[in-house]
Amino acid sequence: MATELEKLFATAKSQNRAVLIAYIPAGFPTQAGCKKVIKALVGAGVDAIEIGFPYSDPVMDGPTIQSAAEISLKNGTGAAEVFDALKTAHDAGVASVVMTYWNPIERYGASNFAKSISANGGSGVITPDLTIEESEDWLNATFDAAINSIYVVAPSTTDARLAKVTELCGGFVYAASLMGTTGARNSISAGAQDLVARIRKVTTLPIAVGLGVSTREQAQQVAGYADGVIVGSAFIKLLLQAKDEASGISAVTELAKELVEGVRQGR
Repeated sequence: MATELEKLFATAKSQNRAVLIAYIPAGFPTQAGCKKVIKALVGAGVDAIEIGFPYSDPVMDGPTIQSAAEISLKNGTGAAEVFDALKTAHDAGVASVVMTYWNPIERYGASNFAKSISANGGSGVITPDLTIEESEDWLNATFDAAINSIYVVAPSTTDARLAKVTELCGGFVYAASLMGTTGARNSISAGAQDLVARIRKVTTLPIAVGLGVSTREQAQQVAGYADGVIVGSAFIKLLLQAKDEASGISAVTELAKELVEGVRQGR
């Protein structure tokens, strides 16, 4: 049976459009605030929500997401809160996934983690630091729980490895648009479009581009060649800079509406 994520991409394809995926760490800016942000993003027209599992030693995250993760951890966020945020997104009516480094999954137990994702309405998990060579237990767990295993590829990934990684992907392939860490940028790397073209040669799975998108123009540009546009740091930055939670959520809502417009105008 198809996951909500797979259904979303199939619907978007039939409508000849890309989807907008918004990232928010669980427990940020507060436990209750995170749920408000999720509902605001969905209300603004975002297609899917990516819940971040805050981690003390992130490899892929830039300073903005690291700051949010620190706040989230101080707020006492753990697996239970991540799954609660995931359920909030699912209950709001959109496809939802979790992004997490491998260590929290290993500590929780791969099988139990995958089952908990499914039990809370999640479609899958993005694992940025898990290699395919070390994935056997996790792939078995995701298969049993009927959720998607989503891997990250980068411009440095060789063509031969792209074929191997995408063969084990489900839901979509996460294309990191540039080498480096997450963060809003003034322009999207030219390497993003090249990477998407290379991925298309080895898989028919949808491809979503993350790392750097922060404006309507950038979202429109990426939506012209990718199947999904992932935005995280731009939302988090607004919440970090806001004088209070309400104004932060208002700013996030406005940006989300602009990004939705950009993605819809991509084709």
